Amino acid sequence: MKWLKRIFFFILILLVIGVVAFFIANESRPNGKSGKAADELATKMQQAINLEAWKNTGAVKFTFSGLGKSRSTLWDKKRHYAWVKWGDYEAWVNINQRKGIVKQNGKEVGGEEGQKLVIKAWKIWVNDSFWLNPIAKAFDPGTTRSLVDMGDNKQGLLVSYNSGGATPGDAYLWLLDKNNLPTHWKLWVSIIPLGGVKFSWDNWKTLSTGAKVSTLHEGLIDIKISDLKAGKDLLEITDNQDIFAALEKAVKPQ
Repeated sequence: MKWLKRIFFFILILLVIGVVAFFIANESRPNGKSGKAADELATKMQQAINLEAWKNTGAVKFTFSGLGKSRSTLWDKKRHYAWVKWGDYEAWVNINQRKGIVKQNGKEVGGEEGQKLVIKAWKIWVNDSFWLNPIAKAFDPGTTRSLVDMGDNKQGLLVSYNSGGATPGDAYLWLLDKNNLPTHWKLWVSIIPLGGVKFSWDNWKTLSTGAKVSTLHEGLIDIKISDLKAGKDLLEITDNQDIFAALEKAVKPQ
């Protein structure tokens, strides 16, 4: 019985250490000052990544990697369609309607199970496209922007998402360089119980359309964006193939 007690106390000590570490590392969401100055800084951040070029980017393809997982997305920004591939699955999704077509190993999955997988593909698109370029969404409906005093005469930009997306209520604190290009951000998000988790914004790439995106985020886990390809429209990056033709027939635009 002594060895059982030793194991119990060892586990208890680990739990105590974990709880203490959580409270030490956990940061409360900061309070900022909203208004014209915050909006101006957000605008400068968008200018630094060439927001206008991003708006003129009609389609983009990329691979998102993290936690040992990898999935690919082709986003038709003009028509609000997304093709998402993960594991044995691939889906063609009407983003606005959250409806689409799903196949597993090339065989279509229908019914309730198919719709669940469409929603999963939609959530993957929400997450991965956000990591690709969240800066473009700083003025989306339901967002607020505020300045946070970081000390040493430096200010951070807190962007809060009160609605929209898959996890409304999330907030992100941007840390910018002298050219207003992000170097890091801190997260207060529902998917991570620890507040203030920090990720880098490194390895900036300029797409063929002129927009800038960061392709490396080092932090609690490392997230990478690779296999980037962009164009003014879908056909430019798919060898003139409309991969969403079947989706348009199956899911009529509203």
